[in-house]
Formats: sequence, structure tokens, C-alpha cells
Amino acid sequence: MAMALKLLKQLRGPSTTTSTILYRNLRPRFSNLRSTIRLFSDAPLSEPLTTPPHQNPHSPSPSSLNQYELAKFAAIAETWWDSEGPFKPLHQLNPTRLAFIRSTLCRHFGRDPLSPRPFEGLKFVDVGCGGGIVSEPLARLGATVTGVDAVEKNIKIARLHADLDPLTSTIEYRCTTAEKLVEEQKNFDAVFALEVIEHVADPAEFCKSLAALTVPGGATVISTINRSMRAYATAIVAAEYLLHWLPKGTHQWSSFLTPEELALILERASISVQEMAGFVYNPLTGRWSLSDDVNVNFIAYATKIKTANL
Repeated sequence: MAMALKLLKQLRGPSTTTSTILYRNLRPRFSNLRSTIRLFSDAPLSEPLTTPPHQNPHSPSPSSLNQYELAKFAAIAETWWDSEGPFKPLHQLNPTRLAFIRSTLCRHFGRDPLSPRPFEGLKFVDVGCGGGIVSEPLARLGATVTGVDAVEKNIKIARLHADLDPLTSTIEYRCTTAEKLVEEQKNFDAVFALEVIEHVADPAEFCKSLAALTVPGGATVISTINRSMRAYATAIVAAEYLLHWLPKGTHQWSSFLTPEELALILERASISVQEMAGFVYNPLTGRWSLSDDVNVNFIAYATKIKTANL
């Protein structure tokens, strides 16, 4: 336990009183992007993949899907709304994620952040929505929300829970992928991929799909975990093996992206990062807060270049 507490202390970094961190403050760290970027398409998978039932192994499938990751989350789908279950860390993090989203997108769309429904009239898509713990608050804030997930169990749980509240029963949940939405020529004012990109097989292709779903001048929000030694110590060793907050094997450190890498692959997809903030956890209060420390968990708000031809 002493070792666990020592590792948890590393989660706490320098905090800030501002609601968001300006991306330009982090820009000096991105000066050597091209010399440090990994080749994602050549990265070996850390786990063998198995062909899911009823799927032809010779048929083409969306390039960003990772069947091993899908199977992991299908196994715990029924616990999405158990705030003390495997998704407890996400439930604890959710208010802080939503504070960042509300602040940045109200500014982006010129909306009043004090309004109870500031996103009225806007179309949002929550890619990798899981059980809907982000889709539902977005709907309550007035947005027309589509939640998509490749795990059918997740979508069933999300629909059942959303139907309990008239404000969230309007969410359109679909068991599909970002790539298939692109094929359908769907587009949205804002696209969200929260704690998703570290579980896909090809981050670059995934970001291209997110860009294609975002209207020119629209917003894209991505949150993930940094590929740092501190993230390995806290998000994997402490959270999965010592404190058992998450099932063992939930994360693969080699699949994490650094902020520099994420910014570059988004740039290549014609999405420009505007602001970035870190999440830090206080083990004494059990709460998360926004910070300029992006060494473990971080979130990025970006905009699609209006002249992009995707």
C-alpha cells in the first residue's frame, strides 16, 4: 500500500486555477515533432488478435478497429453505470472532462457557458461512447447527440439507460464505427473521442475518420493517456495492478500517444489543436482537476481547417 500511495502522488502535478490550458503555452514542447514521431502503421500489436464469431477473416474491416480491445470492453459492458465498478475512474473523471468541453466549445460556438442548454441546435457525435456516460450529459446540455460504439453490448446498455430520462432518450445510439459513418457521409458540429484512441489499431487512420466527420470549422475533442514513464507507473502499475481500479490489461503502454504525436497526426488530418490540458488526480479528495501537467492524462480541443478537402 505504501508503494501504491507513492505512485499515486505522482499523479499530482502543478495545478492551475484556469479552466483550460492554452495550447500555445505548450508549443515549445512540439518543436521537434518530426524527429520524435513514431510510425504508427508499423507498430506491432502487443496482443494476438482473434477473429470474432460470424466474421469472415478474409473480408475487409475498418482499419482502426482492434478486435482484442473490443473483446475486453464487451466483457465488462454491463458495469458501465456502476460508479463503483471497473469504470469508476471514468465516472470520477467525467465532471472534469465535461468542464473542459463546456468551456472550450461554448467559446468555439459563441455560446453562453452559464446557459443550462448552451449546445442547443448543435449536432455532436460521441465516438466510442461506451455506455453513454458522456453522451447523456451532452444531450442534457442541449446538443443533438449520436453515440456510436463497435461493441453491441455497450450500445444496448446505453440505450436502456438513456430511456430512463426524457432529456436523454433522444440520443441516437448506433453499433457502428467512425469509418462507417464517413461512408454514410455523416457530419457533425463537434466530434468526441474520449479515452478511445489508445484502444484503436491505427491512430492516424482513426483521426482521418474523425476529421471527415467534423464539418469545416467544427470542433474535435480527444482525451487520452501520455506515453510517459509516469503514466506507466500510475495508469497501469498503480491503477491496474496495485489498486485494482481497472481490470488488468485494460491499457497497453505502447499504445499510448504523447501530446506531440497526437498533435502531429491531427495536423496531418487537417485538424489544428487549439488548447490542451492535463488531468491530475488528488488521492486525498478522490477528485480530478485540470492542470498544465500533461504527463499522464490529457485532453485536446481542436478545430477542423475550413479549407480542408477531405
